[in-house]
Amino acid sequence: MRIALHADGDVGKRTGRILLAEADLTALGMYGHRMGAADRRTMSISSLDGFDPLVTDAPDAKSFAAIAADEGLSCVVAGSPRIDRRLARRFLDRGLTLVVGAGLAGGIAEVLAAHEMAATDRETSVRIGWTAPGRPLRRGEAIPFPDPVGPRWAERIGRAPRRRRRSGGGPVVTRYEAPITGEWAGAVVRVAGERGGRRVEQVVGVADQGAHLAAIALAAGALAVAEGAYPPGVHRPAVAAEAYLGAALRIGLGVATHTVETG
Repeated sequence: MRIALHADGDVGKRTGRILLAEADLTALGMYGHRMGAADRRTMSISSLDGFDPLVTDAPDAKSFAAIAADEGLSCVVAGSPRIDRRLARRFLDRGLTLVVGAGLAGGIAEVLAAHEMAATDRETSVRIGWTAPGRPLRRGEAIPFPDPVGPRWAERIGRAPRRRRRSGGGPVVTRYEAPITGEWAGAVVRVAGERGGRRVEQVVGVADQGAHLAAIALAAGALAVAEGAYPPGVHRPAVAAEAYLGAALRIGLGVATHTVETG
């Protein structure tokens, strides 16, 4: 496994250190920036030849996605840039993968939700919450993040969910973002439905140092793509939720779970 990494900031540097803990990693190419040679597998590179995928925490992730497509590499980005049809087509036509949103919200939170939904026979509602840097709210929706984050006020993201039809239509999914100050971050998912004939509400959550969680999210995407978990084209992490979550758990993601019988 030979991964190219453009480390734009602290998250990228932490991602590199996490990837170096993987026994299957044979080379980590630092693309565009130098990084201390903490491991003999680390090297500064100006060419992407022999590496796949290209991984970055850069805000201008679209430009790196375009470079990867030109060079024949798959790509994993922490952000969620707008990918136009032309660039998306280049990845698809060349049999390459672009995973966007490999962060706390689009990666860890959404993947936890997908995992719990897959384990539920019939979902009735799904609530997904995550933290983001910002001034804490004084009102809103109370989201019970695990300690040390703890309960926080959050605001709903996106439009109000439509009422489900009685037959089919899938569960009602709502998403919440809780502004928070300080170094901690978290995500929590509540899935209500039936499991094994019982009506239950399954709650899963994570909380840790924010930059560390972001690095786990990006590294998990890199490993899942490198291991061939995603098909060609542009995807979000939850498309291969089990592979992504498996990689995240392997590299240090700690998940708290709680099950409540509701009837």
